[in-house]
Amino acid sequence: MMQFFRNSAGLVAGVFVVLMLIFVAQSVDWNQIKGGGRASVGSVNGQPINSKNYQAMVQQAIDQQRGTNLSAEEVQQIRNYVWDQLVQDAVLNAEYKRFGITASPDEIKELMLADPLPAFQQSPEFQTEGKFDIEKYQRWLQSPVAQPYLPSLQAQYADEVMRSKLFRVVTADTYLSDAAAWRKFRDQTQTARVVLAAVIANNAVKDSGITVSNEEIDTYYKAHPKEFERPRTAYLSYVFFSRLPNASDTAAALARAETLRKEIVGGSPFAEVAKRESGDSVTAAKGGDMGEWTKGGQEPAVDKAAFSLPLHTVSAPLLGAEGYYLIEVTARSGNKATTREVYIPIEVQGTHRDELDAMADSLERLGAERLDPAALDTAARALGLKVGRTNPVQEGSRVQIGVQVVPDAGIWAFEAKPGETGRIIEAAYGYFLFRLDSLQAAGVAPLSVVRGGVVYSVQQEKKQKLAIQLAQRLHDEAVKVGSLATAATAMKLPNQVVGPFTRTRPPIPAPEMIGAAFGLDSGQISPVLDTKEGIYVIQSLGHTKADTAVFLAGLEQSRAENIRLARQERVRNYTTALRESAVITDRRAQLFLTQAQADAAASRAATNQRNY
Repeated sequence: MMQFFRNSAGLVAGVFVVLMLIFVAQSVDWNQIKGGGRASVGSVNGQPINSKNYQAMVQQAIDQQRGTNLSAEEVQQIRNYVWDQLVQDAVLNAEYKRFGITASPDEIKELMLADPLPAFQQSPEFQTEGKFDIEKYQRWLQSPVAQPYLPSLQAQYADEVMRSKLFRVVTADTYLSDAAAWRKFRDQTQTARVVLAAVIANNAVKDSGITVSNEEIDTYYKAHPKEFERPRTAYLSYVFFSRLPNASDTAAALARAETLRKEIVGGSPFAEVAKRESGDSVTAAKGGDMGEWTKGGQEPAVDKAAFSLPLHTVSAPLLGAEGYYLIEVTARSGNKATTREVYIPIEVQGTHRDELDAMADSLERLGAERLDPAALDTAARALGLKVGRTNPVQEGSRVQIGVQVVPDAGIWAFEAKPGETGRIIEAAYGYFLFRLDSLQAAGVAPLSVVRGGVVYSVQQEKKQKLAIQLAQRLHDEAVKVGSLATAATAMKLPNQVVGPFTRTRPPIPAPEMIGAAFGLDSGQISPVLDTKEGIYVIQSLGHTKADTAVFLAGLEQSRAENIRLARQERVRNYTTALRESAVITDRRAQLFLTQAQADAAASRAATNQRNY
């Protein structure tokens, strides 16, 4: 259960935080996670997962990152991670029962003493001269301070013991014969060198030579439904207003820069003004010192002034991309200058800031977090904003408007109900308010929606057939002249010498090409290779053989390493198969209401209470 907290150890430091995580874990009723009389958030192979405990684990994971303003996407990742851990634990626990695997107190104690959690290893309290001191950790385990936390630690280590036992059972029969070891060695050391010619359909066949009929479009669409399956898709409307600085903010920044220049020219030390007023925290901390830099290394206005100003003269305000600079050149030689600066950013302020705050407040009051579809239009009319529409948003993707990616909206869209508006989303460049207009269920998209994609697929299929015919002509000509390079060059097709390469590191990961490269005799030309990676013809330029003596000398070491890797692969495949074969019911969507839905539910509950 606690795998999430173990993996999050890099986010925390110190024994206190480690203990707090263990204490928080104890507050969860672990026995209720997979059952009990409470409502479930889902099930794994018929075993329910308790909703309150799932939510508690999610909240604890969020609380670990206290002080961090998590986006909706980050919260969703935490929810999914906790869910995945619970599912994994459920399928593994079933396997423990199936094989009768348990963890004895002695086994748990031995592992706990010998293998501290990463969080403990990283904690300064268990360090001696900058290195983890296991004796300090072991003394702490046996101290009165540790006793309240041992039950949760023991539960974690019990899981580790049982998991290790299970995986030993799964990998017990893993063995590598001499013949299999030789094949691996050969694949890693034997090399081939070839001439490779490619027939790229899009380059070899022009679009103008391909026609597609309505009948072909309809036939292809019906024959390839999976190609046009789409996830759930949201259609959104939105209003937006910018929060970028305007002319008044620029004028205010310029006025401030001019005031600070007068102060410096009037006798105030440059360094003191920079420390107090500069918007560049790095140089401000050093009294505005920019160090020595080479011409061309700063914004154009600063760069030009640095190589034209007299030494020890404060410049007039210099307009950069996002603010004004006052600079002073303290040294200059050739194309290098040493300068210091006061940077005054152009930012929203004064009356403009008040106007934006009032606009955001009005938008929130009139249209945000409502279930009424008209709320967005009403707010837009009242505030003089234009209602726009996003491109269709597929589940799992983010909302993009122009070149800007908008945070949080892509998560909210699939929690909301059609017609609902969300909260105001504040991006660096402006404010957004979205409305979910409709949700399209997952499935095969209508032909009217994907027609362009179907046409493209039919065109590609036709191009592929013509390209294979061209490749066959290339093959025939290469066999005739005895040289693939000569034939490909004459036909103006790309070709190159590739290698030497091994089977495990081929230039193109196509099994057909790899097999041909190592199966052909020197000088022999392959048939046309129609692979997922492309259409190829190759000619062998020879091989280097694997060295039997080297193989025999390193056989046992190689066997041990390959068995270790094979066991790891077996465990990965085993755990993946367990997950894929599990019957999983996921009702988490019912847990997480948007604010508008929560407000509506609270209002209904209050009404029912009054009526009762």
